[in-house]
Amino acid sequence: MTERHIIDLRSDTVTVPSEGMRAAMAAAPVGDDVYGEDPTVNRLQQMAAEITGKEATLFVTSGTMGNLVAIMGHCQRGDEAICGSEAHILHYEGASPAHVANVQLWPVPNDDRGGIDPDDVRRAIRARAPYNPRTALLMIENTHNRCSGGVLTPGEIRALAGVAREHAVAVHIDGARIFNAAVALGVPVHELVADADTVSFCFSKGLGAPVGSILCGSAGFIERARRLRRVVGGGLRQAGVLAAAAIYSLEHMVDRLRDDHENARALAHGLAELPMVRIDPASIHTNIVIFDVPDPAGFVRALRAEGVLCGLSGDRVRMVTHYGIERSDIDDALGRIRAAVTAIA
Repeated sequence: MTERHIIDLRSDTVTVPSEGMRAAMAAAPVGDDVYGEDPTVNRLQQMAAEITGKEATLFVTSGTMGNLVAIMGHCQRGDEAICGSEAHILHYEGASPAHVANVQLWPVPNDDRGGIDPDDVRRAIRARAPYNPRTALLMIENTHNRCSGGVLTPGEIRALAGVAREHAVAVHIDGARIFNAAVALGVPVHELVADADTVSFCFSKGLGAPVGSILCGSAGFIERARRLRRVVGGGLRQAGVLAAAAIYSLEHMVDRLRDDHENARALAHGLAELPMVRIDPASIHTNIVIFDVPDPAGFVRALRAEGVLCGLSGDRVRMVTHYGIERSDIDDALGRIRAAVTAIA
């Protein structure tokens, strides 16, 4: 009997390059990026600047590195950065702000969509006093990983940035999946990041590239960031082979994010029909589906036995649609999930 294929819904980081992307990587002209001489990296950075409306950009190896370099660029040692209570930087980046940058994070509540109340930000900004840390940075996540891929609108970001500006606090957007937000809202990326000083986004998630993120900001900030990238071990040499994959993703992989969103909604509607699953399909706007079951870890194990891979987000189950997952895979996965639920029951 033929073994069933694995349906991997753990993350949109499990994608593999398409043949077209591999061909672009193989053909990429390269140089030494530490010297600023890799033509493919330079082309990617120019493209990212045009897309985000920022003066300059810097190719980095990961979203974690992009966020860390942004924090180091905006903050001094002993400063404080405000983030959401469910922020990726708070939960999943190895305490790098404290460990490497000596910057303290101060979380304020995220709502179910990943939003932050501007009044909570206003209250969190420290009064200037010798016994207080200096509030130097506000970090906003869009889309929001732990909040079912929730999307913030340009108006919501503008309101948060306005509070920060009142107190001379910089604004950074962790836009790991900012293109998912742009597609969901039907607005260009530059509108979503216009009110931020800096933004980082990933090529290795929904855009399907194997490696890489990019940090965008003013020319002066990126000049400092280039040195800080080197400090944390991110100096790259012939990186054009990676930048070529990122360029391909910008040219070919953005519009297809709509398919991931549609597949996620179909998955959520199917899950909502199961008696032990608690989910509101209307809360799913992009490609992340998070839901409640009585025994999350046991549920994940039962699905693995059926050939469906998923993970946990805190004490909730998390599934992510991505390139390589078709609607037929969603239908197949739902059938296997029903079988697992029956076995559990």
